[in-house]
Amino acid sequence: MPVIIFGANCQDGYYLENLYYSKSVDVISVSRSGIGIQGDVANRGFVERLVRTYLPSAIFHLAANSTTRHEAIFENHATISTGTLNILESVKKHSPSSKVFITGSGLQFRNTGQPISENDAFEAITPYSVARIQSVYTARYFRSLGIRAYVGYLFHHESPLRKEHHVSKMIALAVQRIASGSDESIEIGDMSVQKEWAFAGDVAQGILTLVEQDDQFEATIGTGITYTIQDWLEQCFSIIKKDWRSHVRQRTGFTTEYKRLVSDPTTIHSLGWKPEITFHELAQMMVATT
Repeated sequence: MPVIIFGANCQDGYYLENLYYSKSVDVISVSRSGIGIQGDVANRGFVERLVRTYLPSAIFHLAANSTTRHEAIFENHATISTGTLNILESVKKHSPSSKVFITGSGLQFRNTGQPISENDAFEAITPYSVARIQSVYTARYFRSLGIRAYVGYLFHHESPLRKEHHVSKMIALAVQRIASGSDESIEIGDMSVQKEWAFAGDVAQGILTLVEQDDQFEATIGTGITYTIQDWLEQCFSIIKKDWRSHVRQRTGFTTEYKRLVSDPTTIHSLGWKPEITFHELAQMMVATT
């Protein structure tokens, strides 16, 4: 039986696809653009036809516009909340033995700067967190109806597939150009912000580890280790043996969403998953492949 990945065009989708290919499992890749089947997870008829046609062993809902801006409120609701409902109702009607993975986020929890586990309280302070919280409660409701609905709460993770507007990739690209002779400056807001820097390929393996369980349905998937944006700058510039301070300027008027966001990955670690790629190795990977 195949698996269906909604949002297959994202970095997590890419690495999850490769994991299943390595197991000789067929993957039905779905996204609004890119290779595979093109379609919108917010379209109930489209989702239902896919589930009814393929009767997958597992479905992964990775699709989202990962922004907390208010302007994205309707898109977040449609893709994350409605998409979750469409998948779970289609599974209930046509393929109740399918496992369903719903993506959660560290950003949907009340954040005091302390490590966050899957048991901590939610806090709806952005349109993005509202959509994520609603999708989790939807998953829990369908779980009460007998559907095997899993939620993995993901924290900051990166790969060479990151889009250029993300600060990690933006820095890696600039470092590569500076290594080639550019004299540009990188504008950074708050360099003291602390977050995790996991490798997306490791996170994909964590997702798979969770979905393989029969009695554990929710877990934070993260490293539990934070680094600052300044740490990332230092790592990337050390690769090209240059002083980051000569190429960075402070952005004025910048307000950060949080000062520290870190997971408590005790549960997922107890299931046998731990990240393999280190912070230093991730920097090397992203600078070398930009």
